[in-house]
Amino acid sequence: MSDILVSARGLEVHFPVRSRGPARRGGGVLRAVDGVDLDIYRGETLGLVGESGCGKSTLGNALLRLVPPTAGTVTFDGTDLTTLGRKAMRDMRRRAGMVFQDPFASLDPRRTVAQTVSEPLEVHGLRSGRRERAARVGELLELVGLDPVVAGRYPHEFSGGQRQRVGIARALAGEPDFLVCDEAIASLDVSVQAQVLNLLRRLQRQLGLTLLFVSHDLSAIRHISDRIAVMYLGRIVEIGPASAVGSSPQMPYTQALLSAVPVPHPALERSRQRIVLRGDVPSPSAVPSGCRFRTRCPAAFEPCPDVVPALQPVGEAPGHLAACHLHGVVGTPVTEVPEGVTAHPPG
Repeated sequence: MSDILVSARGLEVHFPVRSRGPARRGGGVLRAVDGVDLDIYRGETLGLVGESGCGKSTLGNALLRLVPPTAGTVTFDGTDLTTLGRKAMRDMRRRAGMVFQDPFASLDPRRTVAQTVSEPLEVHGLRSGRRERAARVGELLELVGLDPVVAGRYPHEFSGGQRQRVGIARALAGEPDFLVCDEAIASLDVSVQAQVLNLLRRLQRQLGLTLLFVSHDLSAIRHISDRIAVMYLGRIVEIGPASAVGSSPQMPYTQALLSAVPVPHPALERSRQRIVLRGDVPSPSAVPSGCRFRTRCPAAFEPCPDVVPALQPVGEAPGHLAACHLHGVVGTPVTEVPEGVTAHPPG
C-alpha cells in the first residue's frame, strides 16, 4: 500500500472569461489552478495557504472532482478519478468528505440535525434501518462534542461553532479517509476557531483521517498542519514540513505572509520588520510570464520574467521545496506566451 492517499499531476482548472458589452466576442481564460503537482500522505494534515483568489478552494474541489479538471490527473488511493463514471464516483465520495466555510449556508434550514447528518448514511447504505441510523447520528454528534438530544433541532437554533460541528458530523457520516476543510473556521469568532481547530486535530488522530486544511490564516495553518503548501496565482510556490516553512521560509511570498502574522509578545511585535508587498495580486486571467510573483517580489531579478521556476529542494529539512530563482535558475524558459499569460507586468 502506498503512503500517498491523494495525488495530483499537472492539474489544471481553467474557466472561460466572456467579454462584456454588446459584442460579447471571445474572452480570455481564468487560470484558477494551473499546473499543480501535489501528494497528500495518509494520516497527515496538509495546510494549503494563500491570499484570496489564489485558487486554494478550486484546488480542494478539483481533488474531490467537484469541479472538472481542464487537464491533468487526480489519483485517490491508486485510482485515477478523472476516468471514473458517475456510480464509481459516488462510491469514491463515501471515502472523501468536505467541511465548508459557511456552516449556516451549507446546512438546509428546513431539515433537522438528524436528517442532515443521516443523509450520507442513507445515500451510501451504511445503516439499514431508521433505528440504526438514529443511533449512528447520536454517535457522530457525541464525536464532535454535541449532545445527541439536539438531533431534533434546526440549524437556526445553534451558534456558528455548533453549526460547524454539525457540518463536521455530516462529513464524517460516510466514514471517510480524506477530508477537505475549506476555510472551515473563517466565519467563526476567534474564540470558537481554536475549539474547532482542536476538534479537527483530535478527530484526525482518533480516526486516522487525512486532512487538507485550506485557509488564508497562516497562524491557523501552522497550528494544525504537519506540512504546509503555499499557493500563489494557481500554483504551489513552496511546500514542506510545517516547522521548516513556518520558521525558515525560502520563498519571498511565504516570507511576506509570515511577516503579517501577529506575534503574541508586545515588545517583539513592535520591533519586528514586516514585508509589505507592492501592488495588487494580478488577475488569474492575465498572469505574468516567468515567475508569477515577480511583479510584487522585492527580490525579483533578471531570470524571473523569462523562466518559470520549478519546485526544488531548499533549506535543510527533507521535503522542503520552493519555486524561486534565488535558489538557482531551475525551470522552464518562456519561449511562447500561452493564452492568459502576460509577458510584462499587468497595468
